[in-house]
Amino acid sequence: MNEKHLKYLILFLEMLSAERGAAQNTLDSYQRDLNGFISYCEKNGIGLTDVTKEDLGNYIQELSRQGLAKSTRSRCISALRQFYRFLHAEGIIDEDPARSLRGPQKDRALPKTLSIAEVEKLLETARGRLDASMNGGGDVVRLKAARLNCLLELLYATGLRVTELVAMPRDTLKGDGHTLMITGKGGRQRLVPLNAPARQAIDLYLEAESACFATVSYRSPWLFPSPSRNGHLTRQRLAQELKQLAEEANINPGKVSPHVLRHAFASHLLDRGADLRSVQQLLGHADITTTQIYTHVLEERLKRLVNDHHPLADGSNDTSG
Repeated sequence: MNEKHLKYLILFLEMLSAERGAAQNTLDSYQRDLNGFISYCEKNGIGLTDVTKEDLGNYIQELSRQGLAKSTRSRCISALRQFYRFLHAEGIIDEDPARSLRGPQKDRALPKTLSIAEVEKLLETARGRLDASMNGGGDVVRLKAARLNCLLELLYATGLRVTELVAMPRDTLKGDGHTLMITGKGGRQRLVPLNAPARQAIDLYLEAESACFATVSYRSPWLFPSPSRNGHLTRQRLAQELKQLAEEANINPGKVSPHVLRHAFASHLLDRGADLRSVQQLLGHADITTTQIYTHVLEERLKRLVNDHHPLADGSNDTSG
């Protein structure tokens, strides 16, 4: 990569990290998207500071010809718009060529989720593993079962993002035991309540951890430590363990992931009467429009409300006032 192009990219990523508190996953995505654009420019002899609106349009057409999904193209366009806005704000370029850049109309996909019965089956299976491990399974087996049980209970009880969960500092538990103070995207903090099963799962996990490392004085700063590069459990490993649990519970593993459980948390709350603003706060969404992907749940709930209670609804013979 051209040395000057690399310099601009590094400056942009540093700004995202320092000023906006962008998560590492976000930084990695922007870097991948911009690397692709920089390669395109260098292949076609275009300098990053000489890019025109037409150049950007040609690149977007190239992405379309490659058969990339609308969501992928939209993400690339977002990266380009922010990159050139940054270059313009820094005075590196006089005009922003991406200012009027528009992405493809994204299809509005409903979030994948699980039924309440499926989640309950997963929870029962995880608890069954833990019970079995406590009857002669050994400390290591018990710890693994207690950890997965704890992770699953926390995912469904709180709707945490998977990165918020696996990278949870141990100090997060220093509160009153009934809530967690979570630091989410952009460094924004929110208070998340814990239900009784989640609190019990945490206690069982900590007991299993103490039994397994009774002679070890050092404790990792992470609640779910691992010999990974970051020192804590990885998203990929948690996803693998959940799919293994799904197979054991006779649920299609393709339906189960940490993010699907986050969707289940939100969908089931709304279905049981929660309002959209409360769910927005619990999920840590900065904008209510992000939470509005769940409006289909509210629509279904309203339909049931009318069908169950309106005097002229189908099947209702109640004409009393």
